[in-house]
Amino acid sequence: MSSQTQSAPTSKTRSAFTITAIILAVIVIAFFLFSNLYADVLWYSQTGYLEVLTTQWIATAVMFMIGFVAMAVPVGVSLLIAFRARPIYAKLNAQLEGYQQVVEPLRKLAMVGIPVLLGIFGGVSSASAWPVALQWLNRSSFGETDPQFGLDISFYFYELPMYHSIVGFASAVLIISFIGALATSYLYGALSVQGREVRISRSARVQLAITAGVFFALQALSIWLDQYTTLYSASQGFLQTGASYTEANATIPGRAILAGIAAIVAILFIVTAIIGRWRLPMIGTALLLISGLVVGNLYPWIVQRFQVDPNARSYESEYIDRSIQATRDAYGVSDVDEVPYSATTDAEPGALRADATTTANIRILDPAIAPAAFAQLEQFKQYYQFGSHLDVDRYDIDGETQDTVIAVRELNQSGLGESQSWYNNAVVYTHGYGVVAAFGNQRAADGQPVFLESGIPSTGDLGEYEPRVYFGEDSPEYSIVGAPEGSDDIELDYPSGGEDSDQNATTTFDGDGGPVLDNIFKKLVYAVKFQSEQIFLASDVTDESQILYDREPLDRVAKVAPYLTLDSDVYPAIVDERIVWIVDGYTTGANYPYSQVEQLSSAIADTYTPAPQFALDDINYIRNSVKATVDAYDGSVNLYAWDDEDPVLQTWNKIFPNTLLPQSDMTVDLLDHVRYPADLFKVQREILGSYHVTDAGSFYSSDDQWISPEDPVSDTGSLQPPYYLTMQVPGTDDPAFTLYSTFIPRGTADASRSVLTGYLTANSDAGPDYGKLTLLTLPKQDTIPGPGQVQNSFNTDPIVANQLALLQQGDTEVNLGNLLTLPVGGGLLYVQPVYVQSTSGTQYPLLRKVLVSFGDEIAFEDTLDEALDTLFGGDSGAEAGDGEVPVTPDVPVDPDAPVDPDAEVDVPSDNAELDSALADYKSALADRNAAYADNDLVAAAEADQAMVDAIERAIAATE
Repeated sequence: MSSQTQSAPTSKTRSAFTITAIILAVIVIAFFLFSNLYADVLWYSQTGYLEVLTTQWIATAVMFMIGFVAMAVPVGVSLLIAFRARPIYAKLNAQLEGYQQVVEPLRKLAMVGIPVLLGIFGGVSSASAWPVALQWLNRSSFGETDPQFGLDISFYFYELPMYHSIVGFASAVLIISFIGALATSYLYGALSVQGREVRISRSARVQLAITAGVFFALQALSIWLDQYTTLYSASQGFLQTGASYTEANATIPGRAILAGIAAIVAILFIVTAIIGRWRLPMIGTALLLISGLVVGNLYPWIVQRFQVDPNARSYESEYIDRSIQATRDAYGVSDVDEVPYSATTDAEPGALRADATTTANIRILDPAIAPAAFAQLEQFKQYYQFGSHLDVDRYDIDGETQDTVIAVRELNQSGLGESQSWYNNAVVYTHGYGVVAAFGNQRAADGQPVFLESGIPSTGDLGEYEPRVYFGEDSPEYSIVGAPEGSDDIELDYPSGGEDSDQNATTTFDGDGGPVLDNIFKKLVYAVKFQSEQIFLASDVTDESQILYDREPLDRVAKVAPYLTLDSDVYPAIVDERIVWIVDGYTTGANYPYSQVEQLSSAIADTYTPAPQFALDDINYIRNSVKATVDAYDGSVNLYAWDDEDPVLQTWNKIFPNTLLPQSDMTVDLLDHVRYPADLFKVQREILGSYHVTDAGSFYSSDDQWISPEDPVSDTGSLQPPYYLTMQVPGTDDPAFTLYSTFIPRGTADASRSVLTGYLTANSDAGPDYGKLTLLTLPKQDTIPGPGQVQNSFNTDPIVANQLALLQQGDTEVNLGNLLTLPVGGGLLYVQPVYVQSTSGTQYPLLRKVLVSFGDEIAFEDTLDEALDTLFGGDSGAEAGDGEVPVTPDVPVDPDAPVDPDAEVDVPSDNAELDSALADYKSALADRNAAYADNDLVAAAEADQAMVDAIERAIAATE
């Protein structure tokens, strides 16, 4: 047998193996892609929003096909025409003949492959524009027109972007078609260059000239459309956004002229296709370029430099008025209620009597400091956790509305340490448990929070509710829950034997929270999706198992409502006996004529919300159009149309019908917990820093610009965040849960002054006044200290500074809480809680003191109630929420003092319980004095509590 005979079977075997390997690789890759797509179908189907996914897929597919055909067909036709119209006997040079010999064997493939490849690129580009196309098809009228062209605002939101997209895509198609035809004509001799002479066949001339003519016709349309973009683009003049005098009187007319010139050039190219003379279109093209420089750039510059700049205030006045009105409308601040507020600085006795409700609800529990105390007192096990910043809400407790600081006890699998395994992480430790809530206006005698809901199982004033948290802000990537009926419970529910016990209660999820793994194929799909073979192999993954994933509330809402911009602060609430996460959704836009553009992520940045490195989310229109809820137990998502008059929401509701519920479907319990969203409020305060001025002349002079102050308790230079408080704002009839922020004059770092100029509030209670913005404007001639000045006064006051220094001695440190500003007593009251925390051992903050300021007066006491009385001449006229906290006077004791042998010895009474209580009190008092001598404030706080307990027992023994 020859060697050739032996190698033939070997070669065939290798070829077969290679083909098989390629086929298998394609199958594996295809299955990976299919797994993700099918998992999406299962997820959306389970949540009830499959229509959202299919609408996106269908729109993407249709737009891809449109883009593919719109790119591939013209390019292919252009190549085909150029090839078929080639000269049969063209004389080519040696180089072109060489090129032809290389290209010719691949010509048929290239004639199909090049258009198909370019069509794919065009399809991908077009597919990404599906939101633009769907909004254009389903556009809703704003009912308002722009002041320049008189067009409905919807034209700028929906029609103009669509027209620009079409023109841009078509221009790209024509350029590529022109290049393809040019290259083909040159390669096959229809176009030749010999020295300075260019020869072109009649067929190539007609094709290239018509292509160029259509291209310039599109440019004429594009330039014409550019007139309208000036209304939401940067201005050459004073305005940040919109057409000022120069744009309205030079740029816009100039673009109309340029569009006409481009149209003439297009006609000249068509004429060239007929008569064969290229000189006219070349001259026309040069004229267009020169006109673009002169009419499009030079003339507007001359108008701005020599006509507008010397008389800018008068020339720009009309356009500034346009900007003020449009910006206030677009950001929803046109109806802000401005109330002059002549803040007094004299702290008179009884001054707070008229503000009793506000005073009683002053929050002294800082949600940014409290997490450590919540974790120490209520975490119980290492596999639980609370957020780094707690949420503020309000609840009806015994018929009274109480501001509360609330947190969800979520799962923390990293706390398991070495006990982590696939089984524990995916099957056993699947959920958190319960909420912890504390009174915002109270503190215990030892400085701890006063909880109104706590413990495991949860007990307190919030009533019965489903405590299990399968969906939260810190839930695991995925969990597998559920089991056949009669099976043993294996999911850890809560530690039933206390903090130090290993006994645990277990449960089995019985809701509808995720796709059911009821067949082998689904298990395989999710094993591929999460890269875990255990999902496929584990015996505890049964046909009744559900897989929970995409569990963060923001992620779930973003998937079912991809058109919404979501508020960064998701908060929990007990609603209808369930824990739900409430998410605020915004509809936004960047094409509102004359409205100032803001970078959303930069505008909302403050102490608790970091600023981005690169902000790419410009907006000039925003509405809080949707309130969404995510059930913490089963993950169900509900979208409520909160602002059903918003035309942007109306458009998206047409695109995704049956996904929005009307506001009337919101239960009373849910309405009790909605609030004005903080991100929207921060954007609006940024706008009102400039646009509270409605006079064009004053706006131009920038003589009354405001800014939010820096956070006085932060060293990062970030802005002070807004705060939620229940208060009665001056100018309103009733107290309400309110979001507020302050203003100081805008200035450079060297010239800034921390004096109050304004105080902005938003009503957060559902009802006719929800969202009402009230702006208290302070007299310009008065100097009312701002947060920075007040904090400086606190820090430099000799008495306060000395006491703070004493508090920080030894193994303790002082943390200053949020500095609150309240318009009460005819002036502005500042309140700041002061926390003390050990620096070693068990560390968590205790609220030990409260700083208050009114005008130039300062008080520093153990409780807010006592501090207010001290500040207002011995009687503030109202009670704070911590008025029941006993204040133990400081009794300095020298532990080294000799014992007096003649001192009277206590003689036991006939009341054993009283004697025991008095003895315990003396012991606790000695412990307290010793703790103060050692500067151990944590031990002192514990001794204080022991003294209070002993007094209560003594009183009970004498009754």
